[in-house]
Amino acid sequence: MPKKADSDCPVCGKPTTKEYRPFCSRGCKDRDLLNWLGDGYRIPGPPVPQTGVDSESEGG
Repeated sequence: MPKKADSDCPVCGKPTTKEYRPFCSRGCKDRDLLNWLGDGYRIPGPPVPQTGVDSESEGG
């Protein structure tokens, strides 16, 4: 089976442009970056113990 070309913007689904590939525009490119910076994309995992984090920062 042939692989589908990545021609759709991962944010809004519109066709991509050469300048902003894999996005369709600067707006979608920036929106994706903001999702990364604002924890919009997360991978679930075990909770981090708060006591270990706090004690390391206080000991210095």
